[in-house]
Amino acid sequence: MIHSAFKGFPFLFFSFLFKEGLTALVQTQQTVMAAMGEEAHLNCQLMQNKDVVQVTWWKGSPGTEKNVATYSEHFGPRVNPDFIDKVEFKDAGLQNNSIVIRNLTEQDEGCYHCLFNTPEGRLTGTTCIKLYELHEPILHVRESNSPEEAVVSCSATGRPAPTVTLRVLQQDLHLSNYSSVNVTNTNGTVAVTTRAVLSGYRGNSPEVVCAARVLSGPHIEVFMMIPEVKQSSADGFAKVSGTDKSDHKPNVILLLIVAFYCLVALIIILSAKYIRACPVKKKRKTGQSKSKTLHSQLKVPETLPQAGEDQTTDT
Repeated sequence: MIHSAFKGFPFLFFSFLFKEGLTALVQTQQTVMAAMGEEAHLNCQLMQNKDVVQVTWWKGSPGTEKNVATYSEHFGPRVNPDFIDKVEFKDAGLQNNSIVIRNLTEQDEGCYHCLFNTPEGRLTGTTCIKLYELHEPILHVRESNSPEEAVVSCSATGRPAPTVTLRVLQQDLHLSNYSSVNVTNTNGTVAVTTRAVLSGYRGNSPEVVCAARVLSGPHIEVFMMIPEVKQSSADGFAKVSGTDKSDHKPNVILLLIVAFYCLVALIIILSAKYIRACPVKKKRKTGQSKSKTLHSQLKVPETLPQAGEDQTTDT
């Protein structure tokens, strides 16, 4: 039995080399990074011209693989019914073949294999989808114990844990005393918070940048001007804002003072008009009384004597 096992070893060794050689003929991207909910492009290309009969895409490992799609000159591109709304051929060919997987979810993560079926055997290429999730960072600033310092905090949530970096654009300012805290959420995402101290802050509106990245995927940057650092809230951090409600108090007081003086001026004007109008009314009343007295003195008797009566009296 030992002899037979040793006798079969060269065959297994050369068979392994043969398979590796066939695999090396297929060029693929080993890992494809894709964002959750986006799409992934998988491509397989033969490095040598072969008489390919059919190209088959399948997912998983031997024993658990699922047929995804096939392409042949006779039947054309065909997608398995389980992937009909998920997978689409981008380049359907026998030498170069690629598919697109849309609306990526956790179930789409894993390795996909492309098989070039030839009369000489199958040529295999493997590419794996690695999903990531990254949300936009949130930048906060709060006051420090020193009037010329501010504590900058940036938080980003993603899967796997994102890398969060802070920097200030002004050359005369710098960040120091970095610290970072990671919190794993129940859905598998990780919230990373990075803090640093902004030194040399004198209210000259510095601009701070927070960048978040997951693995080798694209990064997201958030910029913030710091016109004024406000008092921290109960949790120790507060968003930066350029204005505050307390800034409007002097304006309100000034408006109240102006309104008061306007009201006083209006009362004075109305009082002056009233005083000027009073003598005229008195004069009018005096004139009317005099005219009534004169009229009473010159009043004509109500009944005049009859002509006959005057003649009798004279006689």
